[in-house]
Amino acid sequence: MLRKWSLRLSGLLGGMLLIVLGYFLAGLIGGAIPAGSGEALPERGIRIYVEDNGIHTGIVLPKHAAGQSFDDLVRASDLADPRYAGHGWLSIGWGERGFYLGTPTWADVKPATILAAATGSDAVVMHVGHLPEPVGEAGAYLVTLSPDQYRRLVAFIRASFAEGPSVPGYGPSDAFYVARGRYSAIHTCNAWTGAALRAAGVPMGAWTPFPVTVTTWL
Repeated sequence: MLRKWSLRLSGLLGGMLLIVLGYFLAGLIGGAIPAGSGEALPERGIRIYVEDNGIHTGIVLPKHAAGQSFDDLVRASDLADPRYAGHGWLSIGWGERGFYLGTPTWADVKPATILAAATGSDAVVMHVGHLPEPVGEAGAYLVTLSPDQYRRLVAFIRASFAEGPSVPGYGPSDAFYVARGRYSAIHTCNAWTGAALRAAGVPMGAWTPFPVTVTTWL
C-alpha cells in the first residue's frame, strides 16, 4: 500500500513539474515572437524607462509630457509622505493585489501566494511610486518615444485605473490603486507591461509573462 501511494505521489509531483516547465517554456517562446506594430523609435523624443526588480516590471514616465498627466488619478495626499510627490516621475505597474502587496522582494514570495494569484483573481491594483528620473539605475531600461507613441502609452495606462480608494504602498513614496482587469498565470504584471509597450508601438513579444520576456526587447 505504501509503495502504491509513493508511486502515485511521484507521478503527481512529476506531472506538476512538467506543467511548470511547460509554462516557462511557453512563456519564453511567447516572449520571443514579435507582435504589434513594431514602429521605429525616435533617437530623440520623450524618455520613459522600463523597470525590473526581478519579480515585477513597470513603466517609469514623466508626470507631465506631450500634454498628458496623471494628476487627476494620482495625488500627493495618497502618499504616507506627500513631500515625495515633488519628484517629477511616476513608476507605474499593474498586478494582483495579494501578490503585489505581499511580495516587495523575492524573500517575501510564498508558494501559496503564487498559487492563489496564478489560479486567477479579479482583485487587481496599480502600483504607483513617485521618484526622480532613474538615470543609470540598475534594472531601468531607457526607451525613447515620439509624442504620439507617448500619448498612446498614457492612454493604455490610464484605462487600467478603476475608481476606488488608494492603499498605502511599501514605503512613504508609493501607493496602490484599484485597477481594471483580471490577473492570472496568462495575464501577469509583466504581460501587462508588454501590452502597454505594444500599445505604444514599442517592439515587443506576443506574450510576456516574465520580466526577462519584456526586457530582452529593450
